[in-house]
Amino acid sequence: MESWFGTLVTWGIPLLIVVVGVVIYNRLVALRNRFKNAFSQIDVQLQRRHDLIPNLVETARKYMAHERETLENVIAARNQAVSAQETAAADPTNGPMVDMLSKAEGMLSGALGRLFAVSEAYPDLKADGTMRDLMESLESTENKVAFSRQAYNDAVMNYQTYKESFPNNMLAGVTGFKEAALFELETPEARESPVVQF
Repeated sequence: MESWFGTLVTWGIPLLIVVVGVVIYNRLVALRNRFKNAFSQIDVQLQRRHDLIPNLVETARKYMAHERETLENVIAARNQAVSAQETAAADPTNGPMVDMLSKAEGMLSGALGRLFAVSEAYPDLKADGTMRDLMESLESTENKVAFSRQAYNDAVMNYQTYKESFPNNMLAGVTGFKEAALFELETPEARESPVVQF
């Protein structure tokens, strides 16, 4: 009887520890892949948003010749957001890169908000069919970005909670699971979708 118990202690407990470790590791991988997939959904919507902006600016340029600085600010913010998007998309597990993308998108939303505010003074621009179509597409895309961001943040929260729980945190630290960053917008203006009124 004692030899059976000794064998159980010698082999059973280490085997149980290995099995629990494998289960925890596999769950961490699944949760990390879930938030990476959620980021790819944001990436698709941001790409669409970024593709619409040059057309929007070009259409507005016809009517807003005196607002050159506003239009250039939108393009500069868009280019910075595209660069940050490409960097973050290369490794969505890199928290600082996701933070940089969040800040760049916040700046772009602010620049778009200023463009929309200035465009109110141009009735011909507001009447332009192409501009209306672009604004509707942009508004729809902004809503999709918001939904994708929420799904991503939920996936990150699940991953972080599981990763930080005991004993998962010990295995996560040893096996190199990184902190994930939420996709948050920095400025109050950026938290709101641009208001489109045509």
